[in-house]
Parts: sequence; structure tokens; C-alpha cells
Amino acid sequence: MRRLLAAALPLLLLAGCPAWDPMQRQAKYKAYQVSEYYADGMAMRAPPAGTVPYGAVLDGPVQTGQGPDGRPLAISPVAPTPGLLATGKKHFEITCAVCHGVLGDGESQVALNMSLRKPANLQLYRDVPDGYLFQVMSLGFGLMPAYAAELTPEERWAVVAYVRALQLSQHAVVDELPARVRAGLPGEGR
Repeated sequence: MRRLLAAALPLLLLAGCPAWDPMQRQAKYKAYQVSEYYADGMAMRAPPAGTVPYGAVLDGPVQTGQGPDGRPLAISPVAPTPGLLATGKKHFEITCAVCHGVLGDGESQVALNMSLRKPANLQLYRDVPDGYLFQVMSLGFGLMPAYAAELTPEERWAVVAYVRALQLSQHAVVDELPARVRAGLPGEGR
């Protein structure tokens, strides 16, 4: 047994030696070194556009959903477009509809199985500011987790726009529709 320990001890000591570690001997560049791989000759590269440093505090209404007074923005700072609504629909159906239902009414299979607290009926939130909906998606609320890691600020504003479209579609008054749209409704155009 002593011979085995005597033979294993040098091997254990050599295993901890940095000269044997391939990571210590690999070819690599350090900041500010010269590199022949890039046209500017620098090894250190600039961060990609839109990169945010870890732990950075984002400010501005688009990132926070708050106005200068710290209150939620009444209206989204991102203009609604057909493309924005399409993006909002896509992300709503992926991340939100599972719990809140495809109409945002809180009716889904997941909601039926939640015994502690049901997901919110988004149709009841027509009077809250757009910034409030954005902040709930960003920070979470109650049992709902934050989705800031899954959705960019622009995608969250797109979901807010889509939720507003869902709310409008579920509470539209037929008399307020344009005549050409009313004519296409069953029982209206006859």
C-alpha cells in the first residue's frame, strides 16, 4: 500500500502543475495586443451594437416604461404598426397565451389547473397605462415571472400593442365600425 501511495504522490503533484494544463499553453491574445487576424491590427474588439454591460441600469421610457416623473407611461412610446402588432401577436402566443388565454381573458388549460391564483383577465385592464403592462412583463407580478430576459424592450412594447388590440377586438361596438366592415358582418349587410 505504501508503494502505491509513493508512486501516486508524484502524479498527483504533477496533475496540479500549470505546465500540464493545456489552457495555460493555448494561443491567445490579451487586451491591447497586436493581432494579425484583424485589419486594424488590434486583438481587442469593440462590443457589438446594442450590447448592455452586465449590471447596467437602463433608463429612458422605452427601456423602463416610466416617464420622467417615475409613473408608468400612459401611452406606449413605440408607434403601433402592422409589423409591431404581428411581432406582438407572435410573442403573446408564445409567452403569454399559455396562461392568459389566446384572447387574453385568463381562460386557458394552464389557468384551469392553477389552484393558488388564476392568471389575470387582461380584458379587465383596459384602463391601466401602457407602461404598467410593460412593467408587469418586465418585472413580474405576483406569481407571474419577469419576462425581461426572454423579450427585448421592443418585443415587450409589441406585446402591449397586441394586448390593446385584443382588448379593442373583444369590446368593439358594432355601430362604431366603418360601414364597409359592418357590411361584411353576418346579419349586418343584408
